[in-house]
Amino acid sequence: MASEVILKQKEEEVKKLAEKMQKSSLILLTDYRGINVADVTELRKNLRNVNGSYSVIKNNITRRALAECKIEGLDEFLVGPTAVITTEDSYLESLKAVYEYAKNNEFYKIKAGVIDGKVVTAEELITLAKLPSREVLIAQLAGALLGNISKLAVALDQVAKQKESAE
Repeated sequence: MASEVILKQKEEEVKKLAEKMQKSSLILLTDYRGINVADVTELRKNLRNVNGSYSVIKNNITRRALAECKIEGLDEFLVGPTAVITTEDSYLESLKAVYEYAKNNEFYKIKAGVIDGKVVTAEELITLAKLPSREVLIAQLAGALLGNISKLAVALDQVAKQKESAE
């Protein structure tokens, strides 16, 4: 039987992780099998740049922290080596950083996650990660609107020229 000291330490770990998860807009569970230290260090650096954090935590502690946060449906993904990635800021930047890393490392896999309290599958996360940034989407929208306005201006100019030539 585990000693009281060890049980208290584990309870404290669960409590800390649960508090971190409650504050997070994104919780990602990833499989890091076959990844070396240099690669993980690169990923941690990229996540720090976008205010994300990367932790390797025992599955049992993660499971209990998720239960404490009343997040259900992730137990099936807490098998094998699992890294937990969290961010309190915009979840898209951290998600994109992990996706880019996973694209370049065939062994690194996104298992599942939680976005703003909602459990999402790996496929949904990857779809979100592939979306262009907000700035790019705004630029695309502005370009589309500008193109239509230009066409309208040309059409109005042609109508004005026709009226002038008819007089």
